[in-house]
Amino acid sequence: MSTNNGPPENEKLIDFHHPYTPYPVQLEFMRTVYNVLEQGGGQVGILESPTGTGKSLSLICSALTWLRNHKQRNFDAGLDETRKQMEGEPEWMVEIALRRKREELMKKWEERELRLERLRKKEKEQEGKGRERKRVRGEGGGERAGKKRESDEEEEFLVGEWHDDEEGGEDRDEEGLSRETKEMMAKVGLGGWKRDLDHDEEGEDGGGNEIKIYYTSRTHSQLTQFISELRRPEFPPSLPSEMLKKGEKEETKETIKEITLSSRQKLCINPAVARLSSVSEINDRCTELQQSKSKDKCAFMPNSENLNQTHQFRDTALATVPDIEDMYRIGKQLQICPYYASRTAIPGAEVITLPYPLLLQKSAREALGIKLEGNVVIIDEAHNVMDAVANVYAADIRLSELRRGRQMLGVYVKRFGKKLKGENRVMVAQIGKVMESLKDWLEGQLQVRGDQGIADPNSLLKSRSADQINLYTLMKYIQESKLAYKVESYIAHTGESQDSTLTFPKSSTPVLHTLVSFLTALTNLSTEGRIFYEKLPGETPDIKLSYLLLSPAHAFSSIASSARALILAGGTMSPFEDYKAHLFPTLPPEKLTTLSCGHVIPTSNLFVHTLSSYKPGATAVSGSDLFEFSFQKRSDRTMIKNLGLTLLNICSVAPDGVVVFFPSYSYLDEVIAVWQSADGSSSQSIWDRLASKKPLFRDASSTSGTASTSDDILSSYSAAIDAPLSPRKGAVLFSVIGGRLSEGINFSDSLCRLVLIVGLPYPNLHSPEWKARIEYLESTCIARGGSKEEAKVEAREFYENAAMRAVNQSIGRAVRHRGDWSGIVLVDRRYEMQRVSGKLPGWIRRGMGEKNENKGVVGLMGGLRGFFSGKA
Repeated sequence: MSTNNGPPENEKLIDFHHPYTPYPVQLEFMRTVYNVLEQGGGQVGILESPTGTGKSLSLICSALTWLRNHKQRNFDAGLDETRKQMEGEPEWMVEIALRRKREELMKKWEERELRLERLRKKEKEQEGKGRERKRVRGEGGGERAGKKRESDEEEEFLVGEWHDDEEGGEDRDEEGLSRETKEMMAKVGLGGWKRDLDHDEEGEDGGGNEIKIYYTSRTHSQLTQFISELRRPEFPPSLPSEMLKKGEKEETKETIKEITLSSRQKLCINPAVARLSSVSEINDRCTELQQSKSKDKCAFMPNSENLNQTHQFRDTALATVPDIEDMYRIGKQLQICPYYASRTAIPGAEVITLPYPLLLQKSAREALGIKLEGNVVIIDEAHNVMDAVANVYAADIRLSELRRGRQMLGVYVKRFGKKLKGENRVMVAQIGKVMESLKDWLEGQLQVRGDQGIADPNSLLKSRSADQINLYTLMKYIQESKLAYKVESYIAHTGESQDSTLTFPKSSTPVLHTLVSFLTALTNLSTEGRIFYEKLPGETPDIKLSYLLLSPAHAFSSIASSARALILAGGTMSPFEDYKAHLFPTLPPEKLTTLSCGHVIPTSNLFVHTLSSYKPGATAVSGSDLFEFSFQKRSDRTMIKNLGLTLLNICSVAPDGVVVFFPSYSYLDEVIAVWQSADGSSSQSIWDRLASKKPLFRDASSTSGTASTSDDILSSYSAAIDAPLSPRKGAVLFSVIGGRLSEGINFSDSLCRLVLIVGLPYPNLHSPEWKARIEYLESTCIARGGSKEEAKVEAREFYENAAMRAVNQSIGRAVRHRGDWSGIVLVDRRYEMQRVSGKLPGWIRRGMGEKNENKGVVGLMGGLRGFFSGKA
């Protein structure tokens, strides 16, 4: 464990209301979280708790306990303020004022809890009656069959008048909503566009200005799992105990008030919108249906006529701790849009759950009305938060997309060009010029030698005088006019194209949205970003431009600087150094707390071994007897065969499932090819001999053309392990570090009794992306006053940490709960180096025991036999 700040003095007195008896490591974790939140003032906690140690429940219990205690202290402070204001008055007047204050707070609290309790009972009654809970998105919608009349086409597909003038225009917000729509939504309590929420709803729900906990994770399934854990513990009310009636202090509970925020794609209940194929099309169509000129306004949009349903949605959500599917179901039942109505619940919520992109992107937070200032932010599964920030700001566009988009725009202009007036005509022409310029550059790059490299952003718009165009105005026009949706819809309406020489392959995102994303990156270029080009394989030559954010610090700073406290939590956060250096480079040491928890399993349930050589006593001159899977040495056929023989030995003693992780899919293919080749020393190949021990399964990259999904592979693998009559015990699964089966997969119990890590997955330093990263890291270090040598060390650390984070994720697949047990074998002599092994999670390092060098496979097998004896 490593902590910069000591635990609070009263830590032993804190009851975290854990539904079970917490283990010591869970108590340590909860105390650390509580301490970080208690200190506030921009505190940051980077906390590692291995999978299987109840991390989610520990986060919930510590954070909610702190929140309820904090609320109680605020109530006490309010009473103290009343005393202060009454200073000098007779004691009886002071007591009357205090009693009225308590009664006022208690009445408001009781009314709210009674209302929510009635809704909870109603929900349970509906469930008891077996009400259908299927979320089926209906077919149909407001499209008329048959060919539209010309006037209908113009009304539906022709862009309306547009002015680049905030006063003259409709004053649209980030989502394209008109002033009329925004004012209406503000009146019904949808305050995403008006943060001073002082409406009746706020007071009714008990305080929109109270501190909230924003919890985010990588996927919707992880959020759903968190919410199911959120329903387990019970917490006392936020009122001070002195305000509760006698005999109620122990029994009174207050349900957690939670709301889930998500995208329209997950929450839209309008069939005509939800059935669209891409997020951007759904967003465009939705906002188009809110316009004052739209004849088909969305019937589910909250407004003054359905205010009762909006409030009922809010109260039902706050009463029931809903997940995303529950939000959709409630909205469907009440015939009110859950995407917009969910925002009415934000003021009264204590916990707000949302996926990564909605928290990490400032524009998304503003659109949803999320206010981080003074609130608590918890980022779970935070081992990949730096990549997540980079992905949120990443953008790419292909030559084939530009060609397709230019052709589609031409068809659209051919039909509506004479109808386009004023600025519409100018802006559409400018879009064509920008697309042509990017297309010219990419077509020219196809003729240049080399498959990839860094692009000079200043050269991309040199053609067609596109560099004279105001890109900010152009992007604003595409977003506000909904041109992307109208062009794509018109092409679909006409049956792809009236010109048989043009083909428009279906894309998941309208190409004009792809263009806007890329232009956004182009206009936001700084020292922190680079643009790359890469030629793509295929029968038709294609090339891609990509924007890469080299440092997440600036993009992440708005979160770190706003929150009262920020928790980064994960099962495998090691090594910690990158988060400090690249997310919080200016954070004072006293504001940072780090913790690496041990595991809840007993030490006898874990076996960790580093295997550096095939034969005992091997040295550097022994050549292939050493295991070193560096890029220069990993193709040595003797070493690959020795690896296969090692796995044969392991399969003879390891029960049930064995999972083997390789550095890359290409190297996995190479190794299997060697194992499948004829072996002169045996009548059978190594692959056949392995197959005689255990059934073999392998993962393949999503780009390899294989039809098998991760679920298919895991299902077959699991079935082989569970097969009761199989003469071969268990199975072997070959996967890749950082691949489809290395993260988010639960290899508990018999699915993984041993995990084998082959080599280290160092990224390709010769790729343009990593060249740019290393150059950026070195230059920023020197700019801070560091020497060239220090800059090289810092860049090397980042490079090695990237590999070890991936390794640690793969290792974490093995042990998933307190009763689980597994062996971990790290096959590469570099794992013996302190510089590498020091980046492993603490619980793994503590399980390594004595050094294993020079013991070879003989030493490994002795250790494995001892570990597995009596366990199978």
